[in-house]
Amino acid sequence: MRALCLVLALSGCAAAPPNIDLPLRNPTAPVGSQADAALGRLSGNWRVVQGAGVHSGTRVRFDAGQAVIGGRAMPVTDEGQGRLMLGGAPVWVYWIDADNRTAALGDPDGRRVWIMDRTGTPGERLRAAREILAWYGYDLERLEQE
Repeated sequence: MRALCLVLALSGCAAAPPNIDLPLRNPTAPVGSQADAALGRLSGNWRVVQGAGVHSGTRVRFDAGQAVIGGRAMPVTDEGQGRLMLGGAPVWVYWIDADNRTAALGDPDGRRVWIMDRTGTPGERLRAAREILAWYGYDLERLEQE
């Protein structure tokens, strides 16, 4: 009995597993940006409809040389081929519909990703954006939704 009590007491002393910050994207999945997604196509107001690292409902605005995300202004530059530098970090436009109403953007390293829409109600375009993100290895279960 004493041995059993000792084993039970020691089992509570086991070290907790390390807190691992898993990326949102499988790094072995292919990833690419939409080549014709220039910064000008993002100009104006948006609302995040799903995201991780950027909360759902966040207001986004792109202007020449600046992006405002949730009230925080930061510099943005167009690196070409759908690749931006946002506040000094890479953000790629994975998909934007032909009429510039819905877009999926993210960090290619998998730290943040979001789907934004000009109206906040993307309809079928949401499905298209999610399919692209799934193809690029994003864990869609981790996206926050309104």
